[in-house]
Amino acid sequence: MHEELHRHRLSLLRRKRWLRRLLRPLPRRANVRRYPVIKWFAERAGRLPFLWSFKRSSVVPALYFGSVLSFLPLYGVQFALAFAAALLLRANVTVMFGLQLITNPLTVGPIYYLTYKLGMWLMATTGMTGAVIGVGTRVNALFLGGTVAGLATALLIDIAWQLVAWEARVFRARFERLKRANEERTRLP
Repeated sequence: MHEELHRHRLSLLRRKRWLRRLLRPLPRRANVRRYPVIKWFAERAGRLPFLWSFKRSSVVPALYFGSVLSFLPLYGVQFALAFAAALLLRANVTVMFGLQLITNPLTVGPIYYLTYKLGMWLMATTGMTGAVIGVGTRVNALFLGGTVAGLATALLIDIAWQLVAWEARVFRARFERLKRANEERTRLP
């Protein structure tokens, strides 16, 4: 039993290390001053607990709005908009910023092309395109495709988040059960 508890504890430590490594480049209360846009608001951002909370009420708005924002053709102002949205929606800024990294200099071209094609297909399917396809229609297609792709991505991430949270609860419960059993075993003569 003691060996199983030890293996479980090591597994928990590995998970924590992996999560810390994953979140290292993203803003946290401790390093918020080194980010170009947020550093002007660092003092206020440090006092707002919802910006740093990983409770579902702070993460879900960040997931959905952050995913949609990352697929919209707003490359270059995404982080400023994400920070403003995190303040307005009372959402987690770390999750919001992490999602903005979906579009980066390597992925921006293919993502915008795919969202444009998706938007044009949706507009043609619903009959929203006019007889003449102009610049306005193409921009609308980019925004429509980006919104739909962002919502679909957010839904998939939300489902994955729920599965990971469930698995973490099961893992914690098993760890506590093993810990109690080990304590009881050591107390017995």
